[in-house]
Amino acid sequence: MASKKKTAAGRKAAAKKVRTYDLHNHVIPPAVVDAIRRNPDRFGTRIEDRNGKPYFDAHGRMIELLPEFNDVDAKIAWMDRAGMDVCAISVGPPIYFYWLKPDAGIEIIRLANDGIAQMVARHPDRLRGMAHLPMQDPDAAIAELERVKKLYGFKAVELATSIEGAPLADMKFRKVLKAIEQLGLFVFAHPYQCLAQGWMDSYYLRNFIGFPLDTTMMIAHLMFSGALDDLKRLRILCAHGGGFMPYQIGRFVHGHDVRPEPKVNHASSPRELFKRFYFDCLTHEPRSTRHLIAMAGADHIVIGTDNPFDMAPKGAARQVGQVDAIPGLTAAEREWICNRTAKKLLGEK
Repeated sequence: MASKKKTAAGRKAAAKKVRTYDLHNHVIPPAVVDAIRRNPDRFGTRIEDRNGKPYFDAHGRMIELLPEFNDVDAKIAWMDRAGMDVCAISVGPPIYFYWLKPDAGIEIIRLANDGIAQMVARHPDRLRGMAHLPMQDPDAAIAELERVKKLYGFKAVELATSIEGAPLADMKFRKVLKAIEQLGLFVFAHPYQCLAQGWMDSYYLRNFIGFPLDTTMMIAHLMFSGALDDLKRLRILCAHGGGFMPYQIGRFVHGHDVRPEPKVNHASSPRELFKRFYFDCLTHEPRSTRHLIAMAGADHIVIGTDNPFDMAPKGAARQVGQVDAIPGLTAAEREWICNRTAKKLLGEK
């Protein structure tokens, strides 16, 4: 009995040593804040002060610019409170800047990437950078990708699930995706606009339903367009538990089997292509994450907090607590979700 207790205690101690990674964490670098303040017209958005606090324009809705967005020390302090050892930081959707003319978009996105790199350089043991690209100009996007890869060694690129209404699977973006694949980076796909219309303006449904739906539509287009058959080594991490896809993959498979429309591009079975995706576990419901594990496998799931937006789990350590609350979670599954999947994506040992 004593030996069993000792073994259990050893496993518990080993589990405590596992570093916890968060691959869905947003920033708005100080250089971007300064540029918007100086020239809001050029960059198509604004930052204004209200009652002594800065706010930024999130597609017409003003959101407080919390310190965790642009103060790297505040970000690290939050990580300490939340028990996050490593965070991969990426810009928030309100500052994707895809709507700008190419010259302005390239300028501000370079500032964003340089700003992320500066944050990482302050705390290289705690932060990893994700590149942002001016997708309104695919050639410029490739040039920026190569620049940040060479200068900063970024291992990931954050892309919106759609670019100003065009699906990520559109052929005009294919060369960008190929460049990402060839350089060995992975894509973190995050919703940007709610493309679905009707009934979405009430109750914040553009976020509750629209964002998961946009992710689902992105996956569907990548599957049925043949893009994933063309990009056989491209890895894609989907935010918010992958939208509705993990719950509806069976419907996609059945539809592909019985209907001609999904086969017009001779795409592989959605069942096989589904294995190409990775997912954060930000479902807000441990039982939903249990289903996600059953469908995708813990080795394709990471922690994503969405800090510091309001859809992040409340309470500093809440996301890790939601992982621990997953029904039937094994020690191996927990290690994959908290550490090993993220390190696999980032190429870390």
